[in-house]
Amino acid sequence: MASGEEDDPIIQEIDVYLAKSLADKLYLFQYPVRPATMNYDDIAHLSAKIKPKQQKVELEVAIDTMSPNYCRSKGEQIALNVDGTSIEESNTFSTKMMDKQTFSSIQATMNTTRYAAAVFRKGELHLTPLQGILQMRPSFSYLDKADSKHREREAANEAGDSSQDEAEDDIKQITVRFARPESEQARQRRIQSYEFLQKKQAEEPWVHLHYHGLKDGRSEHERQYLYCQAMDTTENTELVKSPGVKPVGPSNVLSMAQLRTLPLGDQVKTLMKNVKVMPFANLMGLLASGTDSTAVLRCIQQVALLVQGNWVVKSDVLYPKSTCSPHSGVPAEVLCRGRDFVMWRFTHERSLMRKEVAAIIKLPPEDVKEFLEQMAVPRANRGWEFLLPTDHDFVKKHPDVAQRQHMLWMGIQNKLEKVFNFSKEDFLQKKDSQTESQHIGGEQRLKAARENAREHHASLQKDLDARRLKASAASSAPRATDTAVRIKEEPMSDSEETMDTSSALPNGSLNGYPSADSPNTDPYNDHGAGQTSTPELQDFVRSTFRKHFVLCLSEVKRLFNLHLASLPTGHCVFGHVTDRMLQDTILHSHCKQILVPFPPQSNASADEQKVFGLWESGETFDKILFEIFMKNYRVRRNVIQTRLAQELGDGVTKTDIDRLLKECCISLGGMWYLKGTVQS
Repeated sequence: MASGEEDDPIIQEIDVYLAKSLADKLYLFQYPVRPATMNYDDIAHLSAKIKPKQQKVELEVAIDTMSPNYCRSKGEQIALNVDGTSIEESNTFSTKMMDKQTFSSIQATMNTTRYAAAVFRKGELHLTPLQGILQMRPSFSYLDKADSKHREREAANEAGDSSQDEAEDDIKQITVRFARPESEQARQRRIQSYEFLQKKQAEEPWVHLHYHGLKDGRSEHERQYLYCQAMDTTENTELVKSPGVKPVGPSNVLSMAQLRTLPLGDQVKTLMKNVKVMPFANLMGLLASGTDSTAVLRCIQQVALLVQGNWVVKSDVLYPKSTCSPHSGVPAEVLCRGRDFVMWRFTHERSLMRKEVAAIIKLPPEDVKEFLEQMAVPRANRGWEFLLPTDHDFVKKHPDVAQRQHMLWMGIQNKLEKVFNFSKEDFLQKKDSQTESQHIGGEQRLKAARENAREHHASLQKDLDARRLKASAASSAPRATDTAVRIKEEPMSDSEETMDTSSALPNGSLNGYPSADSPNTDPYNDHGAGQTSTPELQDFVRSTFRKHFVLCLSEVKRLFNLHLASLPTGHCVFGHVTDRMLQDTILHSHCKQILVPFPPQSNASADEQKVFGLWESGETFDKILFEIFMKNYRVRRNVIQTRLAQELGDGVTKTDIDRLLKECCISLGGMWYLKGTVQS
């Protein structure tokens, strides 16, 4: 035995992880009638549907009718036999030619507990159990439809040939019989019969799906779930599925697939526990589309507190009772009081000094640093600055919530004053002294000068007109063409945001709500903080549209929120991004809004109806396609093909059309839609 081990030494050890994010929805497709070298990855998939209980899948795949191997006469004959000469929406082949084929699945095996999909990355092997193994074979159900059409025509001909003068049938006597009660054996035979099984299978409804190609962004996103999301846990080590166990959000990495299986309150708690500081708009973007914002507001107030218009997770959520600090062993109650003090200070100031905080709460430096890292970033010569800019929009939209949080912070302040023996006035005096000696940079000076010029524009214009009138009156020979020079003033729309100078200077507001020492502050009449887009946001928008080509605003926001969630804690280079800022950045990134005429009965939201497409110079195909969809909500392939041929001539190939449709469109029910205009 020893000699055998020496002859076969271990050359490498590989860690094996069990991923369960896709364990209940991962299928393996086999195509036994087609060699592996001839796959369907580059062929357009028109539709897909599934019966989950039966594990039955049907795929509609396009046929290349322009191929030299395709017989057009046979294709037209098959379409004629199946659909007849009528033109209806229910026709199998809308182009009067067999331009697609259907693949139907059968189960290769009933027991898949011994099978899994494996991914190898960086010396780690990740296994995901398979839900089913299906063999996809061509379906010829359209031939059954052709046979039924043929029988209907024969029956109609026979009925027409029969005599119209045939006498009525004589009245015949019939015998009424009642069926006997079904015995248990008869019932078992009926249940096991082929007719009964066919009926039960037909009762399960089809679930329609959207197909995403191998290189599609959604496919790449879903492939990340093949990797284990919680590799630091050791509880799931066997390749078995535990029935009835709901997935829980991992502590270090968020899995959106697992997260959305939880109740809304647990989703909000898990997100806030991981992110720790988040604007309300970003939280809504991470939740499923259609989630009620009122319900989210109720949930968020149970696990977070409002600080400068943003939500910060409560201390007792991070440090539950009977726990202690991993750094110093301080009990959770003491940690919560110290962290609440830091949060309370941030409701009054943008920046804090760690030494001042540590001198009051008297906790070890490691714990104080952990508090600050959760909600602030260090700045040179300014201490620790709050992580996010003040969200004035949320305070204006939800004044009742802001008022309730303001009263809650007043109660927390009273408790902290008794525990740490301080008064609010001590910090206000330091704040006033810091304001007098605060350094104002060049950018802040420029903003202040612009605001000052805008406020005094009317008086300056009046003085300029008076001087022009005096000059014209003093002239000995005034000309008829001399007129007073007026400076054109650009009107500001109600929705336009004014420039914000409050981020650099203290504004005297408490938590986005006016405090007692700032009577001149009116957050409800303020236009909000206007910001220009950062280079990082512009790079994100350009790379996103070069990858997806067509996106609606809600999908851009979803991708942006996913990108933010993937960034490490404390790494925020985008600042506060509003919807208007995001739209302006899109329009300045070689994109154009496509005014798709949505039908009146459409339930798409306002953000889903704002569709943007990449409008780069030189891509004539895309521009023609976008012009088509500016007039039609959905079109057929032959309409696009005809329009491209008219505009570009014979240079348009089928490959160009397939690439264009794959990049910008999605097929559903034989019709083509722009991506993002059909809800998943």
